[in-house]
Amino acid sequence: MAPASFNQNSKTVCVMDASGRLGSALVQQLLHRGYTVHAAVQNHGELQSFGEVLNCSEQKKLRVFHSDHLEYHSIMDALKGCSALFYTFEPPPDQPTYDEFMAEVEVRAAHNVLEACAQTETIDKVVFTSSVTAVIWRDGLNTMSSDVDERHWSDINLCKKYKLWHALSKTLAEKTAWALAMDRGVNMVSINGGLLLGPDLTITNPYLKGAAEMYTDGVFVTVDLKFIVDAHIRVFEDVSSYGRYLCFNHVINCNKDAVKLAHMLLPPSESSPPQSLEDTRVYQQRITNKKLQKLMADL
Repeated sequence: MAPASFNQNSKTVCVMDASGRLGSALVQQLLHRGYTVHAAVQNHGELQSFGEVLNCSEQKKLRVFHSDHLEYHSIMDALKGCSALFYTFEPPPDQPTYDEFMAEVEVRAAHNVLEACAQTETIDKVVFTSSVTAVIWRDGLNTMSSDVDERHWSDINLCKKYKLWHALSKTLAEKTAWALAMDRGVNMVSINGGLLLGPDLTITNPYLKGAAEMYTDGVFVTVDLKFIVDAHIRVFEDVSSYGRYLCFNHVINCNKDAVKLAHMLLPPSESSPPQSLEDTRVYQQRITNKKLQKLMADL
């Protein structure tokens, strides 16, 4: 367990996989905050662009490791001497899309990473990036007496039935991580993020499978990069953090917001489908992130 207060300038942390958009942003922000960072990537070339945004002292605090989620020893090498791990799964270069086989890959990766953390004596905390899709896919959502929150889990059989491969992978991987963390005494918290917005977002993003149902059920949520990065660092630095945190800062539950998102997802020629200007329905929000809001209130 991490101490109640610490000098963050003396801390060394690992970000894995640092080659993705979230991982890269975490590396930069942690360096800006004075941490020494082990950036574990699947491809060494992914971090070359950092030289333009880091000053000399920050560059000296950055170490890049080639790490394969499925190769235990490469994970151990990246974790050596670190007090914490920020873990986010990026699909392997040779299997970039989510299908029925991705769950097995992501589960194996989560198991290897948590086992490596359990074997690394210096690790005080793991911040595990999961997804809102590991929470919202369940029968009877509209008949629930309370909003969806971090206590809920997506139903595995429902995910398989409707081929919700992203939700299936995230649910099984996170459950694997929690089971191992509890069994091995690893101090872990998870960030269950909404759809990450950004210039690289397209209609093919696997999170969007079932978007129409998410929309009408009031659980279609998105998150900005800065917000989710801040949330990761906040749950790491706050020793009172525990369990799961739903992370989003916008709900898509009305026609105006849906059209705006469509413009982001589709090419200009396809992003202006006929829309009813009379569609003023606002679907009731059925998901809450009050737990994270409370934690971040002091920021």
